[in-house]
Amino acid sequence: MQTRFDLTQNDIPKSWYNLLADFPEPLPPPLHPGTRQPIPPEALEAIFPPNLVAQEMSPDREVEIPEPVRDIYALWRPTPLLRAVRFEKALKTPAHIYYKYEGASPAGSHKVNTSVAQAYFNKVAGTKRLATETGAGQWGASLAMACKLFGLECNVYMVKVSYQHKPYRRMLMHTWGATVHPSPSDQTEFGRKMLAEDPHCPGSLGIAISEAIEDTIKTPNTKYSLGSVLNHVCLHQTVIGQETIQQMEIAGEDPDVIFGCCGGGSNFAGLAFPFIRRKLAGKKQYRIVGVEPSACPTLTKGELRYDFGDTAETTPLLMMYTLGHQFMPPAIHSGGLRYHGMSPMVSHAVKLGLMEAQAFHQTEVFEAATLFAQTEGLIPAPESAHAIAAVAKEAIDAREAGQKRVILFNLSGHGLLDLSAYETFLTGKLQDV
Repeated sequence: MQTRFDLTQNDIPKSWYNLLADFPEPLPPPLHPGTRQPIPPEALEAIFPPNLVAQEMSPDREVEIPEPVRDIYALWRPTPLLRAVRFEKALKTPAHIYYKYEGASPAGSHKVNTSVAQAYFNKVAGTKRLATETGAGQWGASLAMACKLFGLECNVYMVKVSYQHKPYRRMLMHTWGATVHPSPSDQTEFGRKMLAEDPHCPGSLGIAISEAIEDTIKTPNTKYSLGSVLNHVCLHQTVIGQETIQQMEIAGEDPDVIFGCCGGGSNFAGLAFPFIRRKLAGKKQYRIVGVEPSACPTLTKGELRYDFGDTAETTPLLMMYTLGHQFMPPAIHSGGLRYHGMSPMVSHAVKLGLMEAQAFHQTEVFEAATLFAQTEGLIPAPESAHAIAAVAKEAIDAREAGQKRVILFNLSGHGLLDLSAYETFLTGKLQDV
């Protein structure tokens, strides 16, 4: 039985897909934090280069991938699509389970799809230094690698709880030449303010974003780089879904249900948006599901409204599902999913009924991830494992209903630098929050 479906480097997409062009209802615009009026594109150029601002606002369905970016993509793309036949057998399900494996990248996750693109466009625009935040460290490592490839400095504010829990990912950033600070840090006014209020503050992505933006505004030749949430980030990730559609055709099947973990929305968007394009075109009514932690249930328990992307209220206001920008998530092991808000594009897709959301507790996530590792051999990142928990539930539902279903999910990163989280689970110390 064939279990792996590969493409060649000639099949790397030549353009990114922009779902903004196909939404049946326009996406509400970002608002200026002061005036609360739609923000003009030039206002965003204080923190982003003009070429990325143009992508953020672009109405074009296709955005060309520059050759220097495709050349670097070829280091790991196309990534494999695999069928998890041993996982299927363990679950005793008639369902066929496929997964797109983005952990094959040099940095170990899907994040390099946008870090390479952002570093390239910043380099072309004359930027010398990038400032950013990172939760679990996947994004920080990916941007550190991309900055080194394009000769840019990289300054990372890493959420403190992940800085402490995931030292090897921090070391990865150092190896690629980045400077890394635990956030809240003593490097910025806002960081010092948060530390004064709570010296033991575990940090959050909202706080780290505030620090990175303050750094950007105050440091010459510096721009801000974000690993999720915004339109241009989701755009760059669509290479995932475009490749997957080709690979599912090779496999001779089409998914019925599609899953991806959701923190800010980038890996989910990367897989799901090209399938939403097909759904809107009437190709098939796919069931598309974003999966998040119960400890940070943005889509399942948040409100759809305008909110700030950061804690210090410096970002534009975005229309998104949010738990409130002051929300402090518990210190769960899935650091990449500890964000109070959700990508406006993903939020809009939920509002329009193009997708749905589910939430799972830590213990059931690690149970599913461990079974997957024991049957398929790959150890998933804790973030990606949320999708696996939902896949396992769907496969069991198919078994109980006696239905064959074709299930697809994005294994967005490997967990080889998250083994302390698995140790906590395997020794019975992991608790649901």
